Amino acid sequence: MDTLLLEMKHITKTFPGVKALDDVTLDVRQGEIHAIVGENGAGKSTLMNILSGVYPAGSFEGEIIIHGESCHFHTIKESEQKGIAIIHQELALVPYLTIGENMFLGNERGSYFRIDWDKTYNRADELLSMVGLEESSKIAIKDIGVGKQQLVEIAKALAKNVKVLILDEPTASLNDSEAKKLLDLLLEFKSKGMTSILISHKLNEVSYVADRITVIRDGQVITTMDKEQKAFAEDEIIKAMVGRSIEDRFPKRNIKIGEVSLEVEHWTVYNPINQGKKICDDITINLHKGEVVGISGLMGAGRTEFVMSLFGKSYGQDISGTVRINGKEVHLNTVQQAIDNKIAYVTEDRKTNGLILSKPIMENTTLANLKAISNHQIIDPDLEMQVSKDMVAKMGTKCSSVLEDVNNLSGGNQQKVLLGKWIFTEPEILLLDEPTRGIDVGAKYEIYTIINQLAEEGKSILVISSEMPEILGICDRIYVLSEGRIVGEMLGSEASQEAIMTCIIQNQKGAKTS
Repeated sequence: MDTLLLEMKHITKTFPGVKALDDVTLDVRQGEIHAIVGENGAGKSTLMNILSGVYPAGSFEGEIIIHGESCHFHTIKESEQKGIAIIHQELALVPYLTIGENMFLGNERGSYFRIDWDKTYNRADELLSMVGLEESSKIAIKDIGVGKQQLVEIAKALAKNVKVLILDEPTASLNDSEAKKLLDLLLEFKSKGMTSILISHKLNEVSYVADRITVIRDGQVITTMDKEQKAFAEDEIIKAMVGRSIEDRFPKRNIKIGEVSLEVEHWTVYNPINQGKKICDDITINLHKGEVVGISGLMGAGRTEFVMSLFGKSYGQDISGTVRINGKEVHLNTVQQAIDNKIAYVTEDRKTNGLILSKPIMENTTLANLKAISNHQIIDPDLEMQVSKDMVAKMGTKCSSVLEDVNNLSGGNQQKVLLGKWIFTEPEILLLDEPTRGIDVGAKYEIYTIINQLAEEGKSILVISSEMPEILGICDRIYVLSEGRIVGEMLGSEASQEAIMTCIIQNQKGAKTS
């Protein structure tokens, strides 16, 4: 375990106007799982992109040494030849190709002029078995879930005789059981001598698998912790990450709950593709002004489908039920009608459905409410600039200017731009779907603070989250959703993970016996 496999010495990487990495030195031992943690924008992914050849030699300062040999990677292919494989947070798979085709894309089996498909699929099946994926390699990627796609990426890396496996936020889109399966797979690889480098925001997962943890903040290494010397303490990791202690993960607020603002009764939604399949089954809920209400449930319970169907029927077919806002029945048949009725929906997928990454902060901020910055349907650029600056200040978004492309921002700051976009529509009811997914503990605290401020302003907020501690930490009241039905309701002050899971399990047992 003490044999050094990899050394990265004095790595400095500068982008226009930003020093992303400042004299970073990192060593990785043979056969260990080495975790790298830090806030969004700390430089974790940049460091791994240098190691994997995404940023070629010459574009950074410093040295990479593998088994005592200085390496200069000009392409990803060159790093792969040294046994280094990186799996990015955004999976690099082609949906309409088969699993086998994806696994050997660019690494084909056969001769220069002819692919040996028997050899390709036989080897692919062997590798799938190694990662515990019981699927035929002839199935298209689009026909398997995200958790299985993550395993395909790992099998793809194994096909390249990987010696150092780099995983960037591998469990960000997985449920608890899928995440546990992937982490156990890393431990199995470790028992066979493989080295892994894990980037993750989920400190409980890091503590479960890592031998050592390196904390990066503002492009510099703050500390490296060794489990053999001392058990990992989350509070110490967080303090190193954010530069301060966070005594309470969830900021306090003055709770002032007012009148009922939103009532949804007997809401039923059917699957838009699979006719006859009921996704939301007779759901009845309400929200009060100044209240934060959570919807908890397992993956596939219908949480996202429910809020999307509410938001201008963005999901589903044969939708029935009643919606009342401030006691008056409303019809939300389009997104514009939902916006006109002061409802905002912050999607769980900010990169695909929430933001236009290639556009600046300014354009993203005003996109959902162009009429507010227009005169006779002509955009006033000075007004657009000013309201965007005001929103950046209100959200506390870290950026060089509102003209900076959203793609250049960290995940937490992208999330603030997305929130700002919808707050600019001046909503009274906000539907927040996984509002802190993929962001670090410091940025989460800032998002929670914004949610509290909105509630104190009298807004009604509905939060979906897969993280039960988050639901318990920020919500005044919680609905439990299971298999498309509300199976429990409880006050946040009285709720617990055990109580929520009991509601879900009892519903599942009842469904099986009925």
